[in-house]
Amino acid sequence: MKVILKETIDTLGEEGDIVKVKPGYGRNYLVPRQKATLATPGNIAVLEKQRAAIAARKAEQRKSSEGLAKKIAGATVTIAQRTGEDNKLYGSVTGADIAAALEALGIAVDRKKIVLDEPIKTLGSHLVPYKAGYQVTAEIKVEVVPLAAEEA
Repeated sequence: MKVILKETIDTLGEEGDIVKVKPGYGRNYLVPRQKATLATPGNIAVLEKQRAAIAARKAEQRKSSEGLAKKIAGATVTIAQRTGEDNKLYGSVTGADIAAALEALGIAVDRKKIVLDEPIKTLGSHLVPYKAGYQVTAEIKVEVVPLAAEEA
């Protein structure tokens, strides 16, 4: 089954691409959620007329993604966590913690785009990738420090 994507989907392609998907995926997920339309001759003709608008929208989104990536790359996030003996963390640092710390610095991010394979469980400096969008990624510098005794 061929469909025209209405939005970028990481595993399939970008907005405006014509892709082949399994019939169940297209019929039960993509089309009902307005993420794609069927690739009929009429829909393809409409797509050709909208190519310039789609290209302009992609360029604008890429520009904003690159701007956000530059902001993130220049920021260092310090997160204080409670520690026990041998400076082991009681909890862990998750994507939500990193997003909240970036918000405090005035950088609004989507926590779902912070790529953590597993939560950070050690003190020190860590580089965490962030998918800003449209093949633009940035590295967030995260410093995990022990929480001072008077703050606990």
